[in-house]
Amino acid sequence: MAGEKRARCVGILTSGGDCPGLNAAIRAVGKSALREYGMEVVGIYDGFRGLVENRTQPLRSDDLSGILTIGGTILRTSRSVGTCLGDE
Repeated sequence: MAGEKRARCVGILTSGGDCPGLNAAIRAVGKSALREYGMEVVGIYDGFRGLVENRTQPLRSDDLSGILTIGGTILRTSRSVGTCLGDE
């Protein structure tokens, strides 16, 4: 649509426990955002704690290649949202 504003950047984080398919989901979202939409992709490390503490890194297509066989999540994860926000 004419005059439509589109997002230019997307952040990806994983939170809670690891589960099968996290790296596949990160790869799919990241590569689609880069290729199909020309967006900047930012990886947020260590879950919500990383979001609060600005633990980020731009992700390129090369960063997302070869991650399907890696266990866990390349972005690491955290279950400490309460303590990192001061809600102990």
